[in-house]
Amino acid sequence: MSQQNYLEGHLPAGHRLSPHWQFGNLPLIGRALTDYPVNDLWETDFARLPRALAKQRRRARSFAEQYLMPAAAELDLAPHLPAGQCHPTTQRILCEAGKQGWLSYFMPAPLGSMPWGSVPYAPIWQCSLVVEEFSRACGGLMLLLSAHHLGAMPLILSGSVSTLMRHLVPVYRRCERGEPHLIAFAITEPGAGSDVEEGHGAQAYRPGVVATPTEGGYLLNGRKCFISGGDLAKTATVFAALQGEGMASWTCFYVDCTAPGYKVTRTELKMGMRASGAAEIELTNVFVPSDRVIGGLRNGWALNRATLNASRIPVASMAVGFARAATETAVEFARRYTLGGKALIHYQDVQLHLATMVAETRAIRSLVWQEAKSGWQPRQLNTSLCKFHATDRAQRVCEMAMDLLADHGGLHENKLDKIFRDVRLTRIFEGTNQINRLSMIEDWQTQLLDFDHPIGV
Repeated sequence: MSQQNYLEGHLPAGHRLSPHWQFGNLPLIGRALTDYPVNDLWETDFARLPRALAKQRRRARSFAEQYLMPAAAELDLAPHLPAGQCHPTTQRILCEAGKQGWLSYFMPAPLGSMPWGSVPYAPIWQCSLVVEEFSRACGGLMLLLSAHHLGAMPLILSGSVSTLMRHLVPVYRRCERGEPHLIAFAITEPGAGSDVEEGHGAQAYRPGVVATPTEGGYLLNGRKCFISGGDLAKTATVFAALQGEGMASWTCFYVDCTAPGYKVTRTELKMGMRASGAAEIELTNVFVPSDRVIGGLRNGWALNRATLNASRIPVASMAVGFARAATETAVEFARRYTLGGKALIHYQDVQLHLATMVAETRAIRSLVWQEAKSGWQPRQLNTSLCKFHATDRAQRVCEMAMDLLADHGGLHENKLDKIFRDVRLTRIFEGTNQINRLSMIEDWQTQLLDFDHPIGV
């Protein structure tokens, strides 16, 4: 089939009525103000990033395409393994990810693997760039690699140099040697999902995991559930209330997952992101030494909320990656599938459909980058807004892709069914999108109730 150099309903790029052709013939100042390179959209954004972050983004894309993308279908269809077992392909990817620094980039070298050129930029922004590339390739492997950083976040946010040096740096060292050491983030309980992510519900919630003082430390008892990567983690930041007290006493404990009484009872057979386990954990008199209390007693609620504020922007970035993968799949299908003797891409209703998908994807990426740039002190209002809006719109983009592919969209070989199952989870974890809407209002309420000052939006 001969290839046209223009789409039906449009003029060739070199035509005298083409805007870009005319821009190139304006005088020098006019060209400087109007002419632009016609590049791939990803490359256009790449050129706008600071050099260090652009380099990191390209490295992440290369790693994702070399290791994650080829394994995505295999791990999505793999049999559900018993708790604690790791698929050989997953183990190989974890080892390589550790060696290449993808499990240790939240601190600069030599403590971690963050390049010094990236240090001036918020780690949340760096994480968002990496997460988008990984989620575009495979949602499950992305979550497995990313949940590790979520588990480490309370250690970082505690602000204690001693905590970092004693607990996090050794983890990073092992990962970089190709001995993956994952950290899980354990807040959710069988009787409390939203109640451990929102203050109004937490006020009335009776804690399910309780820490009882004992000689030299604390004994933890209770259950945690839906813990991403909890089946493979070697340590976990576990949040527990102090005996006889409520959620206001929540404290973060850094727990060794091999300690007596710590048991992974099951992993869920999930709808999406299946390469990453969602574990239920049982704690029976698990001893945690006093020096493994993170951030001090009764400061766990603050660490929890701060961790969620930091992590909601990367979750929004997951959505960007899924929307991008769905859009790229739809574009390729439209270029190659024919109807009435011509490729779908030549039909203007298809062009309108794709244009909307591209606009939605780039709009939520712009929102993510805008918030991530100032992610040194992520504000709850902004991060919650970013999370619920990006994930809602990304699912709509995936639905549009499935509309375009029709029957072909449900075939596993076309990847859209996996993307669709994966993107749905982003609207649930890190607080459901309904909870995130309420979190936005919660953070805004002081201004909403201040009738002496106008509200600016």
